[in-house]
Amino acid sequence: MEKWSSKLGFILAAVGSAVGIGNIWRFSTVVGQNGGGAYLIPYLIAVFLFALPLMILELMIGRHLQGTVISTFGKVKKQFRFFGWIICAIVFVILSYYLVITGWTLGYLIISLSNSGTTFSEFTSSYQPIVYFILVTIITGFVISFGVKKGIERISTLLMPFSFILLIILAIFCATLSGFGAGIGFFFTPDFSVLSNPLIWSAAFGQAFFSLSVGFGVLLTYGGYLDKGTNIVQSSLIITIADISVAFLAGLIIFPIVFTFGLTPGMGAELAFTTLPLAFSLLDYGMVLAVAFFLLLFFAALTSSIGMLEVSVAAVMEKTSFSRRKTSLILTLLLILVGLPAALSYSSMNLMVLGARVLDLLDETLGTIGLPITALLTTVVFTWFIQKKIFVEELQESKRWATLVLYTAKYVIPVILIVTTISQLVLNVDFAGWSLLRDVRLIRGASSGAIALILLGSMLGILLFIERVLHQYKR
Repeated sequence: MEKWSSKLGFILAAVGSAVGIGNIWRFSTVVGQNGGGAYLIPYLIAVFLFALPLMILELMIGRHLQGTVISTFGKVKKQFRFFGWIICAIVFVILSYYLVITGWTLGYLIISLSNSGTTFSEFTSSYQPIVYFILVTIITGFVISFGVKKGIERISTLLMPFSFILLIILAIFCATLSGFGAGIGFFFTPDFSVLSNPLIWSAAFGQAFFSLSVGFGVLLTYGGYLDKGTNIVQSSLIITIADISVAFLAGLIIFPIVFTFGLTPGMGAELAFTTLPLAFSLLDYGMVLAVAFFLLLFFAALTSSIGMLEVSVAAVMEKTSFSRRKTSLILTLLLILVGLPAALSYSSMNLMVLGARVLDLLDETLGTIGLPITALLTTVVFTWFIQKKIFVEELQESKRWATLVLYTAKYVIPVILIVTTISQLVLNVDFAGWSLLRDVRLIRGASSGAIALILLGSMLGILLFIERVLHQYKR
C-alpha cells in the first residue's frame, strides 16, 4: 500500500479534503440562517467534542487495519464489507453532484477572468455547466491517477498554502469595507436565546461533520497511508484548527460584503453565484476580487473532490488488482455518467424529476441522510466491534484521548446520528444543516428517505455489478 511521503504532506492532503465549499459559502450560509454569532457556540462544541473524536477514530482505524473502506470493514467482520460498499456508493453519488458545483466554480472563475458579467441564470440556461462538470471530473480523475504521493499529496501541497494566502488577502481587503463592523458584529455577537432551538444544534453538527469530512470514508482511506510514527491526535488537532480557520476567514470575507451592500445572510448558492458577483462588480478592483474568490472556491472544491474519489478508487483497485490509472479512468467515466443528470438539471435542458431539479433532489435525499448513515456505520462498527486495547496501542501519545474517542464515538455520536435521521424521516423535522446546497425543502418526511434508499440501492447494485464484471475480466 502507498504511503504519504511526509507528515506535512498528509496534513495538507487531509486539510484539502476537509476544506471545501462547505467551509466557504456553506459555513457562512448556515451561520446566517442560525442566528449569526450564536451559532458559533454549538458549532465549536460539535467540532471539538464530536467531529474531532470521529476524525481520530477514522485515522486510527485506517492506520491499524491498513486497508480501503471495504476491506477495513471486512477485517472487523467479513459480513461488514457490505457496509463499506454502502459508504462507497453514498460518497460516489454525492461526489457526482458535488463535481457539478465544482464545475460552477471553475465556470465562474473563467467568467470573472473574461469580465463578461454573465449571471447565474444565463450560465445555467446554457450547456456550459455540463462542459465544466466534465472538465473538472477529468481533472479530478487525472490527479488521482498519479497516486498518493505524486497526485493527491503534490496537488494539496501546491494548492492549500496558496488558498490560505488568498483567504488572508481577501479578508484584509474586506476589513476596509464600510460594512465590516456590522458584518463582524453579526458574525461574532451571540444571541444566547436562540440556543434553546434544537435545529441550531443539528445544523451545527451537520456543518461540523460535513466540514471535517468525517464519516465519508476519506479519512479512513487516508489513515491507511499513514506510518506508525505519525501522532494522530496532534495531526487531527492541526487539521481541525486549519479547517476552522478557513471557515472563520471565509466569514470575515463574506459578511462584510453582505452588510456593505445590504444583502441577506444565509443565501447559500444564490449568494455565491448571483449576489456576490454583482457586489464585486460595484467594488474597486472588483474583477481581481472575483477572480481570487472563485479561484479559492475552485481549489477548495477540487481538493475535496479528490479525497472523495480516492475512497472508491482505492477500494476498486484493491478488489480488482487493476492499476491505479486504469481504475481512475473507469471511475472517472462512471462519474460522468452518474453525474450527468445533475449537470443537465442546471443547464438549458433543466432536467427535473418529481418536480425538482435532479441535483436538488439528490442533495435533499441521499445527500441529506447519507452522511448520518455513513458516520453511524463508522462509529458503531469501529467502537462496538473493536477491542479497547487497539485504541490504547494506536493512541499511545494520550491514553485520555483513547478513552475520550472510544466512549464518545461508541455512545454519544450514534445517539445524535440516530435521533437526527429518525427526526428527518419520521417526524419530518427539517435539518437543512446536513445538506450541501438546498435552501428550500422540496420533499417531506418519509418520501425523502424512500427516494434516498432507492437511489442508494440502485447505485450500490451498479457498483457491485461493475466490481464483479471487472473481477471476472481480470481473471
